[in-house]
Amino acid sequence: MDGANSSAAQVITVVVADDQTTVREGLTTVLSLLPDVDVVGEARDGAEAVELVRALSPRVVLMDLRMPGIDGVAATAAITASHPDTAVLVLTTYADDASIAGALRAGARGYLTKDAGRADIASAIRSVASGHTTLAADVGRRVVSALTGPAQPDADLTDRELDVLRLMAQGRNNSEIAGELFIGVSTVKTHINSLFAKLGVRDRGQAIAYAHRTGLAG
Repeated sequence: MDGANSSAAQVITVVVADDQTTVREGLTTVLSLLPDVDVVGEARDGAEAVELVRALSPRVVLMDLRMPGIDGVAATAAITASHPDTAVLVLTTYADDASIAGALRAGARGYLTKDAGRADIASAIRSVASGHTTLAADVGRRVVSALTGPAQPDADLTDRELDVLRLMAQGRNNSEIAGELFIGVSTVKTHINSLFAKLGVRDRGQAIAYAHRTGLAG
């Protein structure tokens, strides 16, 4: 009897959250083959994921990021705030700096991309359920690169370039930035190119990661 109870205690309860039915059902099928994993619920979006966590208190949520309504980042933040014992493991197509930074800031304990194999997913689930952080190799490299890249908040940016960077970090596109600052879209592009050069970054995602890392996101 004690052996049976010990075995049951080792089972990791999981909720799978993904808006694509085939992906969600496929993950559930794969995870059901693992002797120490029990998929107790499936969510089609972030709101359903939050509700299932509230009802079921799973050990792990396997979370997609881009979903309608409440997305994976917002759902992760809500779950980690209300159910800190539930670990969120992101499984997504996206591995850009902004997505990674958003998920980790929201409290995700792991981050995998959807090219991960069954063994990688199983290992990551066990790892985050044990309280560890696990990142896909390429994600880990991007995190290290971001941490070791330019980190000084005073990169000689002009006040206008700082305004543009803050709005970029808030998710505004070029047209929205132009409207907010009462300048032309072409002028916004000029400021963006200038701040890219000054920060030593290649793209918008790296600039946004820099803004959050240095406290310039506002």
